[in-house]
Amino acid sequence: MSRVPRFREHLKTGFTAEAASAASYRAYAARAADSGRPNLARRWLEIAAEKDTLAILQLEATETLGSAATCLRSAIAEENYENDVLYPKMIRDLEGEPARVLQKVVEAQQQHLEHLERLQASLQSSEGDV
Repeated sequence: MSRVPRFREHLKTGFTAEAASAASYRAYAARAADSGRPNLARRWLEIAAEKDTLAILQLEATETLGSAATCLRSAIAEENYENDVLYPKMIRDLEGEPARVLQKVVEAQQQHLEHLERLQASLQSSEGDV
């Protein structure tokens, strides 16, 4: 049995579904734009923005968002997990182009982690906005 309250599990699942849909729709918009269909691209982006709003609504309802410092610690922990555990495990299971794609993701993730760590240091040394 999970120690996470059921409402948080459901809201987190909903958040993940909406966030994934929004990302997919942005990819569909890019494909439409590349195909010379700017109106279709714009419509995909509008729906993606609506999906983002629903994802945020559910994340906020989980009652797990804290201070800026707490959010940064959480983001850094997520990046570390993705860099050190998630993607390396997947890469070990693959070869060829899929493995190369995931390796590119890891490289980008490392940059994200460095950016978040710099942001955390800035936040810790400042009393205002960073």
